[in-house]
Formats: sequence, structure tokens, C-alpha cells
Amino acid sequence: MIEAEWWEYDSVDEMANAVAGDIGFIVDSAIEARNAALLAFPGGETPMPIYTKLAEASLPWKRVTIIPGDERLVPMDSELSNVRAIAKTFLPIGARVVPITGDIADHKLAGNSADARLQDLSWPPDLVWLGMGSDGHTASIFAGPDLDDALNAPKARRAVGVMPDPLPPEAPVARVTLTRAAILSARTILITIRGQQKRELLEQAIEDGHSSKLPIGRVLAEAEQPIDIHWCP
Repeated sequence: MIEAEWWEYDSVDEMANAVAGDIGFIVDSAIEARNAALLAFPGGETPMPIYTKLAEASLPWKRVTIIPGDERLVPMDSELSNVRAIAKTFLPIGARVVPITGDIADHKLAGNSADARLQDLSWPPDLVWLGMGSDGHTASIFAGPDLDDALNAPKARRAVGVMPDPLPPEAPVARVTLTRAAILSARTILITIRGQQKRELLEQAIEDGHSSKLPIGRVLAEAEQPIDIHWCP
């Protein structure tokens, strides 16, 4: 049974303040315990107000490493790039931002390269922060021919390349994503979503657990730690 705690807010700004505060606590705790923090952040629109609040927080950013939890196989200066938004916000305040992709077009090879890059980081992450698409994907664990690779990769494997099927119309490109095992290795897992439709979708995925047809349900069904879900309309 997935142990999930829902946190509800009346506005985006209220959610952003609360989530930024929680992430700040995670950073401070990690640095106190290990003198460093490793965070995996999502892409998309929902995280942006939270990024802004975090950037305003007085945290020891020079000891923080941030990776994207998934990345699209596009140039890093593309507006579709997840690491672009992370770097734009957090590099100026001193954080270390590590891209997980390079100039590799083949998604399988890009996945191998991303995995090698992540093997060089001190694992596990202190936080994996997830979003969810309206199709039930999380990170870039999509339905399609590579779903099994992402869900059932060996525990030592941290990233794989995926080709969603169908391709999402807003970003019809191949991806690299953290594996289910890499996501669930995190000390803390946090989810942010907006809108009633996504809430109902996620509630159903959690209820269905291992039998869920949605990638996020399949990912969370294996979680051993409680999941914090932050939602606003």
C-alpha cells in the first residue's frame, strides 16, 4: 500500500512557499548530516514558482548539487531543456547544476551516457521531486516500448533512454529519465501537481498500485518511504 500524505493549498503562491520551505529543510538537514545535498528537480511549468521562491531562500547553495530528474534530447539552450531552467535559476546563486545529457541523438546511447554521469555523484539523492503529466507519466517514465526498461532496470542503474509512444505533442522528442529504482532510492520523494483532473488521476493511480496502467502508479507502488503530495487547483 502506497503511503501518501496530501497537502492542499488555495493558490500556486501558497503551494510554492510551502514546498520551497520543505526543500530548504531537506537541504539544511542534508548539509548538517553529510556536508552536501543532492537534489533531482522536475521540468515543466508547475515547478517554476517554486524555483523562484527557492532562489530567494538563504541556503548554503554552494554545497548543493542539482540534476534534472529527466531530460529531453534537445540542445541545452533549447526552451524544451529541463536543465536550462534549473541552471538559469540556480547557477547564479552558487549551486552546482549537472546536466545528464550531451550531444547524443540516439536515446539508448544517451541513457547509457546519463547513467555514467550519475554514477559519479554521491548517491542516493536527498530529494527526488516529481511532477506528473495528464497522461500519468512521471519524470520521463512514459507508456511505450521503453517503459519496462525504466521500471525494471537493475538497482544500480540510475538512468535510461526512452522514446515515448505516443510522443507528447508539447515536446515530441526522445528523453532520458531516472529509473524507478533511482527515484525510489531517494531519501525523500515529493510530488507537486495542479488541477482537479490530475488530482483524480493520481488518486486513482495510488489506489490501483501495482495494477495501475499509469507509469506514476507503477513507480509509486514500489515505494517504501512515505510520499508527500502537494496540490493546488
